[in-house]
Formats: sequence, C-alpha cells, structure tokens
Amino acid sequence: MSTPSGIAALKHLDLDGHDLPPSPAPSSPSNGRKYALATELVYTDSGDQYNASSVPIYQSATFKGGPGQEYDYTRSGNPTRTALERHMAKIMNANRALVVSSGMGACDVITRILKPGDEVVTGDDLYGGTNRLLTYLKTHGGITVKHVDTTKLDIVKAALSAKTTMVLLETPTNPLIKIVDISGISSAAHEASPECIVAVDNTMMSPYLQNPLDLGADVTYESGTKYLSGHHDLMAGIIGINRAELGERFYFMINSTGCGLAPFDSWLLLRGVKTLAVRMEKQQTNAMAIANFLESRGFKVRYPGLKSHSQYALHDSQARGAGAVLSFETGSVALSERIVESTKLFGISVSFGCVNSLISMPCRMSHASIDPATRKERSLPEDIIRLCVGIEDLTDLVDDLSQALVRAGAVRLTGDSFVALDAEDVEGQTGRTTQVVDEP
Repeated sequence: MSTPSGIAALKHLDLDGHDLPPSPAPSSPSNGRKYALATELVYTDSGDQYNASSVPIYQSATFKGGPGQEYDYTRSGNPTRTALERHMAKIMNANRALVVSSGMGACDVITRILKPGDEVVTGDDLYGGTNRLLTYLKTHGGITVKHVDTTKLDIVKAALSAKTTMVLLETPTNPLIKIVDISGISSAAHEASPECIVAVDNTMMSPYLQNPLDLGADVTYESGTKYLSGHHDLMAGIIGINRAELGERFYFMINSTGCGLAPFDSWLLLRGVKTLAVRMEKQQTNAMAIANFLESRGFKVRYPGLKSHSQYALHDSQARGAGAVLSFETGSVALSERIVESTKLFGISVSFGCVNSLISMPCRMSHASIDPATRKERSLPEDIIRLCVGIEDLTDLVDDLSQALVRAGAVRLTGDSFVALDAEDVEGQTGRTTQVVDEP
C-alpha cells in the first residue's frame, strides 16, 4: 500500500510502525469542520496505488522482502486489516482500533491482560458468552469476579477497591435492557484505582449511537458481526482504545495468538459499515413502533426508547438513539415458546444487528450457558422474548407479530380488534390475558 499524496510527510506516526497515515486516518475537510458521522462511515482513503474506490483485498499470508518492511506476515499485520482499523478508530473516536475474529475474541484479548489475584467488577445481566468466559477465568485463572447490579452507582462504588483491575460493562444489557451510567462508573472506578481499566461492550448501540470512550471508558469493544456488518455474513470483533500503552498490550496478544481478522472479512466489514447509518435509522424506527405496539397490548416491554423505561433519561443522556433490540415478557414460558415458533418474518436465531428481523428466547438460546439457578438469582425471566428488529416494511413486521400472538393463543382477533381470551381459553395454557385494543 503506497503512501497517498498530500500526506507523504507523515512518517513514523503509525502505532504499528508502518509508514502509513496515523490512526485514526485523517479525513476532516480543509475548513476544519469535522465530517458528520454518516459521512465518515462512507468515506475511506486507502491510499491504493490505483486509487481504487473500494479498499483492495490483500489476500496474502506473506509479503516478500527483508527486515524493516511494512508487512511480512498477515498474522502480524495486513494492509486490508490496517485500513479497517484506521477507519474504525475514526468512527469509534479512538486513538487506535484493533480487529479480531469475533466479538468474544475481542473480549478474550481484553481479559488476557488479567493475572491471578486481579479483581473484576461486572454486571449481573451479561451476555452468556461473556459470563462463560469470566466464569472460566474465575475457576481456572485465579481471577476474582464480582457480579453486581451496575445500574446502581452506589452498589458499584461499594464493590470497587484499590484491587479492582477491570470494570466490564454492557449498556444496554442483554436481554434485560438495563442502562448503565458509563461516565459515573468510569469516574468512580478511576478514583478507586487509577490504573483500573473500564471496558464497555458497545455492541447493542454501535458507534453510530454511543461512544463509550467519550464518556470516560478506557476501552470499547463490540461484535462486528452485529450492526457494523449488518448482514450476518462475517464474524468480527473490534476494540477501540485511547491509551497507546494499552493498545500495544492488546496488539501483543493478537499477534501472539493469531486471532487478527482475516483480509477478506476485513474487506467485508469495511463494506458493511458504510451503510450503518441508514440501516440503524430504519431499524430503530421499526423497533420503536413495535415496542409501542407490544406495550399497548399489555405486555411488559423493555426498550430504552419508551418513556416507561425506568432509565429512559439516563440512556437519552449518553446515547443518540434507542437501538433496535427490545424484549418483552408474556407471563408464561409455554406461551413465549409458541409465539417464537409462530413468527415467519422474525427468524428464530441467536445474535442481532442483522437487516433481517430475529426472535429468540434468551434463556433457551443465547443465555442457556448461564445455569437456571444463576438466571433466577439475577432476575432473568425464563419467559422473556427478545426481538432484534430489521429493515423490513413495518406493516409486514407488525402483521407477522400480530398473527404470531393470535396463533400462539396470547390474543384472539375479532374483526379489527385484539380480544383478550377468557379464563377458560387460557387456563392451563397461557397464564395471561391481554386487554382489548384496536389494531393499528
């Protein structure tokens, strides 16, 4: 990859030691005004010698040449991956970004800097994979893990100490959609232990809606498999860091273990992230409408865009939107199972962030690795249904969900209205009725 004209004077600024533009890649217009994020998502300058509009795929494991050259082995670095990392650093408001083979791979890299005796404070509503990794570190690595209600700042402060090495957060949480005060916890953690690393899983929001580094976090990471890619055709993990020393430690882990993202997947993610703004806007518009639809039918809905959410104001203060993931409860595991099995447009699948709408029961799927006793202790409802809303036509999505509610036995459709089932209809099968509400 040759050095683009106009920035030839930028030498030795690459954090990896390459003779390339600094990370993040500069792209602000000449008048000094910063481009809007929707523009930054689309704009890339790869510096390709042929001025290719799309960053080329350097599908090569090795590079010819002697010591001191920019690239030698793709495990250590690849031009396509470098272009993606610079682009992601810019979008994440990070000094440096690193990309690996999955979101959990990113979490693994971050937690690999922990050593026996270190203490981690984290939430009581975690993604199942994160919980599984922390449990392993606790059992086999001598790491102390404290699970607390991270929505309550006073409880987090009580758990912090000079021994706290890392605070690991998710917000919104998955699937209870709890909101965590990133700024407040970051300040408290650094006060308790100046060297403490605050890491935030930002997958639910993506950099389009939330920037944890701007709120005081030291590290932000997310699964690029979700919104950043948007099409569920690749797996990737992204780590954003502002502290150069921390970035070097993470890079050492990536280079040592060989978990860096492959060139073709790096290219796919570069392509996918260009449409993040338009996808996310459509998805969260659909999600808001569906959240209102379900809430008006009497279901308990968890979605930070609803003013009925107990932490609506907190989320609004640190994010630029509510996202496209919501969950709701039916009061009956059997009823929830029938609803999930009765949808057509909402595909039954783990994960989220895809242009296609998905539906799942977390306690049976993404969070099944958390044992039932722990789920009960953490107040994770067994009947909870998670919806990951896509870009389909809203009328079709609402109709699909409506028909599923009817087929599952949650409501009866009479004319243009949903009619609550009587006691004889629901006895022994649903454990719930809903109010009469006109169809939209």
